Amino acid sequence: MLIVTRSIAIPDAELVERFTRADGPGGQHVNRTESAVELRFDVAGSPSLPDEVRARLLSRRDRRMTDAGMLIIQARRFRDQARNREDARERLVDILREATVVAKKRVATKPTRASKERRLEGKAQRSHTKKTRSRDWGRE
Repeated sequence: MLIVTRSIAIPDAELVERFTRADGPGGQHVNRTESAVELRFDVAGSPSLPDEVRARLLSRRDRRMTDAGMLIIQARRFRDQARNREDARERLVDILREATVVAKKRVATKPTRASKERRLEGKAQRSHTKKTRSRDWGRE
């Protein structure tokens, strides 16, 4: 059981783990052991997630999310499989916890009059600087 919050827990049956050979350090041993972990979680079909959390997860633009609503986490940071499994599960919990937080609505604001004036003064100053750089080729 993967505990996300007090009200959300993901049973191990909903998680699919695949083990593959990891690249990186490990010497000759790395060619024989399957220490990398690919953790798959079906966000779209999970009965353990509340609807609003599922909707937030599916609406995120995340390269780890497939079109079918499957979240895939690759963990190969460590040399041993147990630590990579733990790392993948922790990362899944972090992603799910982020989705439980409701984002604050952005309040649209207008620029102040003083900021508009400062911007226009800056543009005029820049224009003047550029004009004084060039030679007047028509007078010669």
